[in-house]
Amino acid sequence: MKELTLDELKGALRAAAGEAGTLNGDTSDILDTEFADLGYDSLAIMEATSQVERSFGVKLPEEEAAEQTTPRAYLEFVNARL
Repeated sequence: MKELTLDELKGALRAAAGEAGTLNGDTSDILDTEFADLGYDSLAIMEATSQVERSFGVKLPEEEAAEQTTPRAYLEFVNARL
């Protein structure tokens, strides 16, 4: 089964928060950067989670999704459930 990639996660975050976040330019080193430091709050993470659920046809526990604080942790969380 397909895994969620960093690029797909960045796309979901951009769609969720628009230009409010800071995923412009070179973002290859953001895996361990806190979402808050990237400009994304819990609401943006929840909206991105909804998009991931629709794209991948999976249901993700909302509380657990909100507990993921970095892109690396979020990717591991999602991909463990795909």
